[in-house]
Amino acid sequence: MIKKITLLLLLVAALAAGAFFYLTKQVEQFVTQPLQLTQEQIFTVKPGTSFQRVLAQLSEQKLITTSEVVKVIRHFHPELTQLRAGTYLITPEMNLTEALELFKTGKEHQFSITFVEGSRFSEWRTILENAPYLEHKTSEMSEADIAKALGIEQTKLEGLFLAETFNYTYGTSDLDILQRSADKLQSVLDEAWQNRQDKLPLKTPYDALILASIIEKETAVESERERVASVFVNRLNKRMRLQTDPTVIYGMGDKYDGNIRKKDLRTPTPYNTYVIFGLPPTPIAMAGEASIKAALNPEDSDYYYFVASGKGGHVFSKNLADHNRAVRAYLRHLRSNK
Repeated sequence: MIKKITLLLLLVAALAAGAFFYLTKQVEQFVTQPLQLTQEQIFTVKPGTSFQRVLAQLSEQKLITTSEVVKVIRHFHPELTQLRAGTYLITPEMNLTEALELFKTGKEHQFSITFVEGSRFSEWRTILENAPYLEHKTSEMSEADIAKALGIEQTKLEGLFLAETFNYTYGTSDLDILQRSADKLQSVLDEAWQNRQDKLPLKTPYDALILASIIEKETAVESERERVASVFVNRLNKRMRLQTDPTVIYGMGDKYDGNIRKKDLRTPTPYNTYVIFGLPPTPIAMAGEASIKAALNPEDSDYYYFVASGKGGHVFSKNLADHNRAVRAYLRHLRSNK
């Protein structure tokens, strides 16, 4: 009798061992299955989401093939169950274990948003509105409301943010991005103002931003910024009108159709530097760090004029006669390329 019981126990143990081995193999096959992806994808683990619910989400999104063993995985791999809320980037090269290991780290995917030098605040609002995984707090806010929320004294926000690329994670708000940009601008501006040249015709840091925005619109050639700045500084010192087309365009607003006509140059607006003396009342675009530094440290030159060369840069002149020759050369270049 004892012998039979012993044999029975051995049989049960063998069956249990076989079942355990089979279950272990099924679990390992499940957790090592490759993600069913053909390209990178964002996956969000919401706060309070359980391990089982995350597996269910992956299955619902057809990223994994589900199995009955999901109920016992935590017993075989408890180290995979401590997931942290966040938005993660999963890739076709990953298997399920690698994805779960990523969800444990809390290292959320960094999105990026780029604001180009010379762009306007109206364009920034559109970029922010279309940015993925960003909380849109400013959609119904006026420009003055946004300024108040950011603690900015001016109600017109043109030129008061630094144009560059910012990274953010899921749930960041558009106000957060604008605050970081405004803070970065203030830091760059403060340093540049402290290191500015002597005897510049700029009374305040805000004046420097206005001039920097004009420089930004006039040239994208890095090596020209300080020379362009010198032209405007020289003209301001001589009480000459700046006569720069981008200010005319800005003052025209929605009336600008891509062309500036002679009547536009003569039509008064607060921004038309063919009509007004000195700087316009506000910046006309967002400036980058290089243009801010150029505005406060222009090249030492005797240039008072410049015109496009037609080859990507500008021709600078010290007097009107030379400038007029450069303009005629530019016009000939345009005609020859029609």
